[in-house]
This record gives sequence, structure tokens and C-alpha cells, in this order.
Amino acid sequence: MRIKFKELATRLTGVSIPIFGISWNPPESESKIIRDVLVYLEDRRALYNPFAHELEHEVTHSVLDIRKELTSAIQRLSADSNATPLLRAMRAACREYLNETREHTPTMFSFLTSLGKLRSLFGVNIAYLAIEYGIDIEGELASIVPPQFKEPKEAEQDVSGERGKPRRSR
Repeated sequence: MRIKFKELATRLTGVSIPIFGISWNPPESESKIIRDVLVYLEDRRALYNPFAHELEHEVTHSVLDIRKELTSAIQRLSADSNATPLLRAMRAACREYLNETREHTPTMFSFLTSLGKLRSLFGVNIAYLAIEYGIDIEGELASIVPPQFKEPKEAEQDVSGERGKPRRSR
């Protein structure tokens, strides 16, 4: 049996001797922080809801919340974390979306274009985070992950728009 030091160190919260004791809160593990971010993003409909159901003011509010969550995660990670550049890229995509939709009176086309760009940047970065930390992507959030990151069967189902049915050519 082998216990890794890092695992042990994250569980140890204090030491006591007869005269005094000392305690502390161990730092969160990187994989827990990334898992928390992905679980949070699973509930952000702005990232995967059908475009026809999106309202700009609701998406903007959601993007602001996402940006805040990403900033919080970046603050909790160590400076040399592999996840930091990916989370920063997603946060920059949020800023870009907000800038593009606020610069001018947005048309439906510009709103949907900006939202599509945001989703595609998130999809790629979410895929890299999931690979790096061995975390499964659940629910509708998986729909924004590019096909090259999916199993061939899953990618075919996403392209056809139907789960479990092969796509027919016309």
C-alpha cells in the first residue's frame, strides 16, 4: 500500500501535542477546483441552449456570472497550474462577448454570432480541461465540445441531431 504525500497533506488539518495544537485548512486540489467549475458550467444554459430560445439580456447576465466564477477559480489555483491559461482564455471569451454585444445596437445576427463564438471557445477549453484532469463532461455541456474530442459514435450522433439513430444521406 502506498499513500502519496500530496493526498496525505490535503487531509491533514492539524497537529496537537499536550501543551498546544495548531490547525489549518489544506488547499483545494486543482482537480476539485476544475470539477467545481465544470459542474457550475453544466447549469449555464447560455452555453448550450438552442439559439432560438436565447434572449440577449439573459445570456449577458449568465456570461457575467460565468466570468465571476472563472475569476474565483483562477484565484484559488496555484500560479503554475496548467488550468489557469485555459480558464483565462474562457474569461477573455466572456469579455469579448460582452464587448461585442455592447459596442453597438446588436442585431439578432450579431448576437447569435457572438454567442456562437463564445460557445466554440468554451467547448475547446472545456475539452482540454476534461482531458487534463480526467473529468467527465456531463449533460448538455458536452454538446459544445468539438467533434474531434468525442468518440466517433458520439460525434456522429451530434452531427445528425438525433441520438441513437444513424444519419441518412440524401
